[in-house]
Amino acid sequence: MTVDDPWTGVSALVDPSRRALYDYVRRAGHPVSREEAGDATGMSRGLAAFHLDKLVGAGLLRARYQSPPGQLRGRGRSPKVYEPAGEGIAVTIPERRYQLIAEILAAAVDDDPAHAGRAAGQHAHERGRALGTALAADGTDLTTALTHLGFEPHPTADRILLHNCPFHALAARHTALVCGLNHAFLTGLLHGLGATDRRALLAPRPGRCCVELPSGRP
Repeated sequence: MTVDDPWTGVSALVDPSRRALYDYVRRAGHPVSREEAGDATGMSRGLAAFHLDKLVGAGLLRARYQSPPGQLRGRGRSPKVYEPAGEGIAVTIPERRYQLIAEILAAAVDDDPAHAGRAAGQHAHERGRALGTALAADGTDLTTALTHLGFEPHPTADRILLHNCPFHALAARHTALVCGLNHAFLTGLLHGLGATDRRALLAPRPGRCCVELPSGRP
């Protein structure tokens, strides 16, 4: 999905008419015009257009103008058509980031299948550093970055505790691997953000992320 807040998409799909239109466009397999969408869902063209544009605004669909097959350019106005934006929408409470771990592990296997564990740690660090660098360029601070990633940070006098593990289910089954990757990722994130006053420390405790961020250099 293309929006930063998935709840925007969830809210848009509460309306049954918008959900019907969204489902139809996703299943169609081709760009869908307002007329086709309205006919398929039993709505007028105007009502379908209204809801389709709301779905575009929520980041669930994208729209463009496309000439019908056989029509030469410049002959009449091309109709507006809609197609899915991204891979869909997923919401979890508390927030999870399983795709991030999957991408790191897949990259590690592609890069060095004989030593995938070591490669995964390197990829996790590089992914965290790249993300931190991009966020720093936008002026994002450490606490905001951690919140955006779903860690639920809680600053104390001398450290930042992370009350949520975005990789919880995997960490419960593959603790050493996933916690090691999480540690490498957060170390890279600190480097990318330029947060030289913090370090990532493995400190597993029940009900919290396995990493905390105390003050001080490594």
